[in-house]
Amino acid sequence: MKQFGVPVLVACNRFTGDTPAEIEAVRAACTAEGVELVLCEVWEKGGEGGVAVAEALLKLLDGTKAAFKPLYDAKLSIKEKIDTIARKIYGADGVRYAPGAERALELIPALGLADAPVCMAKTQYSFSDDATKLGAPTGFTLNVRDVIPSAGAGFVVALAGDIMTMPGLGKSPAAERIRLHPDGTIEGLF
Repeated sequence: MKQFGVPVLVACNRFTGDTPAEIEAVRAACTAEGVELVLCEVWEKGGEGGVAVAEALLKLLDGTKAAFKPLYDAKLSIKEKIDTIARKIYGADGVRYAPGAERALELIPALGLADAPVCMAKTQYSFSDDATKLGAPTGFTLNVRDVIPSAGAGFVVALAGDIMTMPGLGKSPAAERIRLHPDGTIEGLF
């Protein structure tokens, strides 16, 4: 299978607690999409645990000519780039900009970033900006509350909805379950 003209390979990091049924469910989902699944065990076996993925990737790339093309033309305005991402990737009906985002969009060209690519920052739970609309909802407008230049990196970040730009944690971070005992043993790492 190809997405945007690029061949797809799914690498699944297998953990010791994964059951055969769980692995088979992931494999079946990949097969249904026409995608190859390769299991790796990096956490357990270090670099050796990723060899199967590397070999599968080399096989996939050998003799394959990618037909990748960018989603949007770099000469589009930042607003047009955001709209293209929202509609073509997320399935939004449109984009609504908060006043702060509108002001930021006016300043972007003066910073020399008019042709910059756009990085979207939004909830990981949904293609929308609303974390309660799980998955790929339809019939929504993407709400952009701010647009921040990342001049050093050479891109612009569109903040959609109530999102923090710090790396996210799961609902129950593993760090909450780790215990260091007085004898030096650690519980809850794996």
